[in-house]
Amino acid sequence: MDLLDDMRIFVNAVEAMSFTGAATKLGLSKQFVSRRIASLEQSLGARLLLRTTRRLAVTDLGRIYYERARRILEDVEAANLAVSSQGERPRGNLRVSAPMSFGTMFLGSVIPSFLSTYPDVSIELELNDRTVDIIGEGYDAAVRIGALADSSLIARNIAPMRMVTCASPRYLEAHGTPETPEALREHALLPYGHSQRVTWTYQRDGHALDIPVSGRLRVNNGELARDAAVAGLGITLLPVFIVAPALLNGRLVTVLDAFAPPEAAIHVVYPQHRQASLVIRAFADFLAAACGVAGARW
Repeated sequence: MDLLDDMRIFVNAVEAMSFTGAATKLGLSKQFVSRRIASLEQSLGARLLLRTTRRLAVTDLGRIYYERARRILEDVEAANLAVSSQGERPRGNLRVSAPMSFGTMFLGSVIPSFLSTYPDVSIELELNDRTVDIIGEGYDAAVRIGALADSSLIARNIAPMRMVTCASPRYLEAHGTPETPEALREHALLPYGHSQRVTWTYQRDGHALDIPVSGRLRVNNGELARDAAVAGLGITLLPVFIVAPALLNGRLVTVLDAFAPPEAAIHVVYPQHRQASLVIRAFADFLAAACGVAGARW
């Protein structure tokens, strides 16, 4: 193998923070990855990585080498794309993370169409409602819904997204309709979130209004919260795309519309060093177009 190959292995090991992650991403064995990085360190006369039984740590020299090697690989990729047919046709494997409900309700129909359009692309899609560490866990891109945490990731806005507060007509007939966000404290609530403390955000007179919520049932999956609301167990706050069918057929109705939280967005996020990737760009473009066609759902 040449120096560029060893650089590529090293960069992937740093981004995955494990030999196993780099090996999986590159289609190599863990032992081969370990040997090539050891050979690279020997040729450089410097320790780049510190191995422990649980994970890798990058030395100061390793961090400097990683930044330089990453830029070199990006330049090489850009040069290749500029003069080859690959620059016209996305190809390669794409490892994507997406929220569970968004994946089952929307990506199930979009991904087959995307793969038919780009026959040289393969996708490894993992659905998980937690916020994954894209670089550390070896993903190429992820779909994120709602407010984005500050990070070094590139974010492509692919669709607007609204949150609605809703309940079944049967629940509202039995317990009344809340007229203000504060009135939610008198109702059975169905929090959707990943932490023990869930806050629903509304707005009044242009200012954010945070309402801490709790309930007998708290779930980390929007479809379960929706189904519980349809069953009359209480009021929930969910993205429109999860509850749109139930709203259309009357199984759910919205409340507190005058206090609706600000419109958020659905994003495709990816590491900065993947900006030149045609396959990521094609995936984000395709998803944005599909979301545009299904615009009323958001």
